[in-house]
Amino acid sequence: MRRILIVSPHFPPVNAPDHQRVRMMLPYLRALGWEATVLAVQPDEVDGLPREPLLERTVPADVEVVRTGAVPLALAARVGMRTLGLRAYPHFSRAGARLLRARQFHLVFFSTTQFAVMALGPRWLARFGVPYVLDFQDPWLSDYYAGRDLAAAPGGRWKYGFSQWIAARLEPKTVRACAHAICVSPAYPEFLQRRYPDVDASRFSVLPFAMAERDFAVARGPEVRQTIFDPHDGRQHWVYVGVVPPSFAATLRGFFRALARAIEADSGLRHRVALHFVGTSYASGNRAVKVVEPIAREFGVYNCVAEHPQRIPYFEALRCLLAADALILFGSDDPSYNASKLAASLVARKPSLAVFHEDSPVVTTLRKLGVGTVVDFRADTSTENLAERILKQWFQAGPEAARLLSEEQLAPFTAAHMTEQMVRVFNEATAQGLHGKLAGKRD
Repeated sequence: MRRILIVSPHFPPVNAPDHQRVRMMLPYLRALGWEATVLAVQPDEVDGLPREPLLERTVPADVEVVRTGAVPLALAARVGMRTLGLRAYPHFSRAGARLLRARQFHLVFFSTTQFAVMALGPRWLARFGVPYVLDFQDPWLSDYYAGRDLAAAPGGRWKYGFSQWIAARLEPKTVRACAHAICVSPAYPEFLQRRYPDVDASRFSVLPFAMAERDFAVARGPEVRQTIFDPHDGRQHWVYVGVVPPSFAATLRGFFRALARAIEADSGLRHRVALHFVGTSYASGNRAVKVVEPIAREFGVYNCVAEHPQRIPYFEALRCLLAADALILFGSDDPSYNASKLAASLVARKPSLAVFHEDSPVVTTLRKLGVGTVVDFRADTSTENLAERILKQWFQAGPEAARLLSEEQLAPFTAAHMTEQMVRVFNEATAQGLHGKLAGKRD
């Protein structure tokens, strides 16, 4: 049995999207030869994200979770350093060193969007000789906002600028020293290799997000209720669940323009359909602001659009998908964007509309499977052109009936399959690390 130290600051009971990869693979690791210890932050130290006890109950009882503190938020906020990765860094550094010193770990796995803690990889490698694997669920150092208004970036001009300043200093050494980097989008290895041509292409692989079917069993249970809409009120409920960043604006405008034109042709549609946008804001609590309804107002369709900007519990979100009549998947104008919600929408088996950049992996996946209505666009696609296509393919053609995928088709999107792919990477990374140590001794 090999031991792996998994670094996941937001681990349950905190409800955060970046720990889902870890949570979903833990039930399968031991059978595949790996014993996991998870390094996480105390839930009280996490700013703004809700707790969800049901998430914690899906973690196997034999998985050890070691929790640390973080620089107090009140103190860190004085210097504008609310980011959990920075606040937890010194605590993770000490706790990880204690674990690596006390036990024989074969690998460290960083799976988080709190990228600063990934910089511990090279330090621990140099000190303890333990190789590490990175999981890029988003870009760390990004050029997406180059030439754009940084005021629209996540966190605003100064916070985003500071995060990228840090990334430019930490990412190069971290990527170059890693045994392997797993990426959710095919575009990520491409720009990482352009940035670091000295890193061999064999050290990058693509592994999209997965979905644990057992999560849907929990969501259907008596402990979970959704309070966003009444599925029995006689209307069709179309649901989008997830953050809506500024890069989705063009997609939303095309969709709402198409909706406005559909209502012009059939005024009763306004009363038959209700659109729900849930968990749309990066901010939490009272800091969460609506970003979808203002765009709906531009096109006069706001009265059939309801936005709930706050994040809701994970299993309640799944219950919303199950209760919906159709699912709406919107994409970014960034072609590298790969939606984490795709796997959940496939397992939910509902009619769906997906509006994504033509080079997005989502478009390739859905067309290969032959499910859902897919409308793609390019950077130069106008709002009117996009609206025309959405109008014809979705509103006029009608949401197509959900086609049940075979077990073989669903397999690549399941947690079990994802974990098998992960373990292949872990085994290879461990073997490379052992060969490196043996070579060093011979030298």
